[in-house]
Amino acid sequence: MRFGRTLAVALSGVRGTLVDVEAHIGNGLPTLMISGLPDKACAQAPDRLRSAVASAGLSIPPSRIVVNLSPASIPKHGSGYDLAIAVAVLAAADVIEASVAARSVHLGELGLDGSIRPVPGVLPVVMAAAAAGVRHVVVPAASVAEARLVEGVTVHAAATLGALVEAYAVSARRGGTLPVASALPGICTPDRQVGDLADVVGQKEAREVVELAAIGGHHLLLTGPPGVGKTMLAERLVGVLPELTRAEALESQAIRSLAGVGQARGLDLTPPFEAPHHTASTAAIVGGGSAAVIPGAVSRAHRGVLFLDEAPEFKSSVLQCLRQPLESGVVTIARARESVTYPAGFLLVMAANPCPCGHSFARGQSCRCSPMDLRRYASRLQGPLLDRIDLRVNVPQVAAGAVAEIGAESSQTVAQRVAQARCAQAQRWAEVGVTLNGHVPGHLLRRRPFRLARAATARLDRALDHGELSLRGYDRVLRVAWSLADREGRSTPGPAEVTRAMDLRSPELAA
Repeated sequence: MRFGRTLAVALSGVRGTLVDVEAHIGNGLPTLMISGLPDKACAQAPDRLRSAVASAGLSIPPSRIVVNLSPASIPKHGSGYDLAIAVAVLAAADVIEASVAARSVHLGELGLDGSIRPVPGVLPVVMAAAAAGVRHVVVPAASVAEARLVEGVTVHAAATLGALVEAYAVSARRGGTLPVASALPGICTPDRQVGDLADVVGQKEAREVVELAAIGGHHLLLTGPPGVGKTMLAERLVGVLPELTRAEALESQAIRSLAGVGQARGLDLTPPFEAPHHTASTAAIVGGGSAAVIPGAVSRAHRGVLFLDEAPEFKSSVLQCLRQPLESGVVTIARARESVTYPAGFLLVMAANPCPCGHSFARGQSCRCSPMDLRRYASRLQGPLLDRIDLRVNVPQVAAGAVAEIGAESSQTVAQRVAQARCAQAQRWAEVGVTLNGHVPGHLLRRRPFRLARAATARLDRALDHGELSLRGYDRVLRVAWSLADREGRSTPGPAEVTRAMDLRSPELAA
């Protein structure tokens, strides 16, 4: 009877649980069984293992081999357990020194030729290993840069199973550890290029509203005819947001790693930007999957911008599913065996035409839509979802005189004001535990010492009494008013800020 073990990590969302991978070789007919709630991809590991071992010039005994993934009550998803299973089996077969293998987390998919291939979720696996106190992690060579983003963990690269076995042999002879991978990566240049706000022609009011959204973290709706710059404004919002902290960037990259979005070359401090197509399904937006629950666009946009272009063209079910994460900042996806929670603290920007043909309220264009078409189109963004949008602005057509204008503020200039305003917010709400006006609980804004004077909220109070605003809308107007005051460097909003905040919350789809 021979026994070998090593470590792996089971992911549930971005949280990871350390898994003991145990292999036992005993008497019986030649077979290799895996227990511990493996999914189909994980249960197919024995076929890949036997071919990879043979390709590496190694052998395992023709005996009954049982591999247990403990704790057995946690579902195990994907082929990332292949390498850990192989190491445990080889340790039980005395091919690898068991004492050395037991101290490390192993992650990777085995190819039939013995290669070790990358899998999604490398970064959250390494983060979970570090949190559990594991100091050695073996990952595929292609995933080294991503794994090395986590501090306090020694990352070892493995290109093939044969090379890993040889490294273990050398380590056992020398009494040391596995060879260490390359140096810690630094801050990388983002793959996407963020345009400058100065590129937007005209649209002074829309530019100011975009800045206001960045200051307080307010959700935004842009309406107007095609070609007036709605998409350009949304794309350039990321350029005026402050850079992410290291912890925030790691969290964002961990989500993207789970979603299988590229291989990280370094830490990207630029806030994420997600722009799904209007044909996207509910699972694509919120997250889901038939086996492992993959994060959707709302989670990939965490701490960044989620842009819905042609928002009324999205399915009603997709739009309505945004209501809960807009309020809570998280999204929970329930399945029969598990419930997965992903962060979803995004800034929502929606763009819409004034009508299906897009020419309503446009100069020199004739709208071909019937009154019924107009009502049906506008109703797609009405109700509870629209009540959660703080800023709504009409983006008009650009006049010929604005094309020749120069000297528009750059994103860098606007970003400086945003940073100053956010600093003021962080100081003001430090005791509350929030950093942005858009996240302040409404009841705090209606109580001392932050309750505004009766003269400042007179119009707002009348709107609430007449049913023109819900209490949620009342609180959101106050949040925008505080952001307007922060933009101007004022300590407290006055009647002008409250009135302006109410005007920016016009219920009309187009003006």
